[in-house]
Order: sequence, then structure tokens, then C-alpha cells
Amino acid sequence: MLWLSLALMCLLATGFAVLPLTRNLSRNGVVTALTIVFVVGFSTGLYYLEGRPEVPSGASEQPDVGAMVGSLEERLKAQPDDTNGWKMLGRSYMALGNYPAAVEAYEKAVALEDAQNAETLVNLGVALAQIGGQQLSSKAIAVFENALALAPNHPEALFWAGIGAFNRGDPSLAADRWEKLLATNPPDEVRNILVERISLWRGGQPAALAAPGEGAASDSADPVITVNISLSDAARAGLPEQATVFVIARDPNQPAPPIAVTRRTLADLPEVVSLGDKDSMLPGRNLSAFSELEIVVRASVSGNPAAAAGDWFGATRVQPDKTRTIDLAISEPVE
Repeated sequence: MLWLSLALMCLLATGFAVLPLTRNLSRNGVVTALTIVFVVGFSTGLYYLEGRPEVPSGASEQPDVGAMVGSLEERLKAQPDDTNGWKMLGRSYMALGNYPAAVEAYEKAVALEDAQNAETLVNLGVALAQIGGQQLSSKAIAVFENALALAPNHPEALFWAGIGAFNRGDPSLAADRWEKLLATNPPDEVRNILVERISLWRGGQPAALAAPGEGAASDSADPVITVNISLSDAARAGLPEQATVFVIARDPNQPAPPIAVTRRTLADLPEVVSLGDKDSMLPGRNLSAFSELEIVVRASVSGNPAAAAGDWFGATRVQPDKTRTIDLAISEPVE
């Protein structure tokens, strides 16, 4: 558990690094930074728990961290083309608070991957942000922009690139990016804060924050569309039981960000799901205001709402004023 603890300490340090970067934001903006960095980065801690099974977890058997890092350094001198080794060294330096060394390690990994791995670029950008202190450096911003170009829906890339856009005086672009982040269906507490910040960046007043579970809703609780969701035999055979099911309503003419989103698990299916204004993601963009909707039901293997190979989906268009209830099967694989 030592490596997990160090990873989470690193994560907390990352959160504090965001504080000065958002000093021009409201207190809620800072909370957003800390929360999102924790949510999207927790996998780092899991890596140390699950990705290093050879490391003993008993208190009496905890390894010498410095010795382990030293051993890894020596191994990389003999095997400088070990991409995963450089990434591991970068994570280790981040956990130890040695951010300049982490930058060097991640730069080695980025070079070996020809700067084509968004996750590695994000890790490099976070290390650079730690060093930057009072502001994101131009180098860090460029790294996050490159990561976003490779993976337009990467949550951390969207988060940091949004801050970068705001800090260089482009709140509209910052809002665009955080709207995409909003579309990844974060927890209610995070979504409320994102909605408020996006509203301000769009030039409006802070949106009234909904209570957890209520979404960014209007007063109407009546369902706009009801979806009878089923699962084809082929989809069930091709999906793990823990797959996340996203029920998405979007504007056919402007698919992103979605108008409304809710989620279930594969084990819930078949199920009847109703979407209404209470599920709307942005204030002033209520589901009931649209004459035509595209309904997408996607079973995601990764838990990410962005379509990826291995996922299965079903989609249809509907006019809610004519048809309030539809049948939709998850039956098509994402290639």
C-alpha cells in the first residue's frame, strides 16, 4: 500500500498545483480543479496497487522507495528504449515530489512514442504544471494542446487545456472544453461546479446549483422521452458485466455537448429509462425545448462515454411531441 499512498500524495500535490493556476477563478473553480484532478487521476494510485503485484503490501515488508527508484534508474541506463520503464520512473518521481526529474523521465517516454500517446503527454504536462507554480508555462500548454489533438475527449487534457485557454484570455474556448468535460458525465457535485463555471465563461450569471441527483434542471420533472432499452444476444456476449450504459439525448444538428445524459449498468438491462429536463446538462438548454432528438444508448467497456472499439450501441431519431416512448436495442458494435 506504500506505493498507493505515495501516488495519492502525488495526486493531492497536483491538486494544490492547480490552486495558483485558478487564482482568478471563484472558490468553486478551485474546488472543481481539485475534484476533477482527483477523479481522473485516481487510476494512478490504482496502477501502483494493481500494476506492481510484486511489491509487498505488508507494513513489515514495505520496500525502500529510494532503492527501488535507484534500481529502476540503473535498469534504464542499460535499457534506454524501455518506454514503460521511463513512464514508471516518471510516476515514481511525481510521487516523491521530484518534478524536474519527472519531466525528464516523461520527456524520454514521449520521445520514444514520437509524441503520439495522449496519456503520456498529459502526464508530462502535469509534471510541467507542478514546476510552473504561478502559471501554466507555454511549454505545458503546448503539451496539453498536443494531447487534446490526439485524444479530443481525454478528461485531464480537456481540464488542463481549458485552464490554459482561460489563462490566456479565451474564456469561450475554455467553456467549449469544459462542456466536453461535462459530457463525460462526472459526479453531480462536479457537474454542478462545471455548469456554474461554464455559465460565467459564457458571459452569464452563475447557474443555480442543483442538489446532488437533480442535475441542471428546470422545474419540469415530466419525462420528455422514455426509452425501452434492450440488449441483443451478440452484444451481451461481447460485453463484460461491468460495462457502463450511457443513455444520451443530443441535438442531431449539434451533437456535442449532449443535451441530457444518464447512466446505468449492463446488469440493469433490459430497463425503461425516462429522460426529462431534470437530466439536462446545461442551464437554459432543456430537453423539452427540442423538437427533434437523437437518442443514443451506448454500452462502454471502459466506462468512458466517448465511443471506442469494443463498445456496443443503438441510436435513433425521434420527435418527442409525436412519440414519447421508443424501443431501442443495443445491437451494433463500435468498430
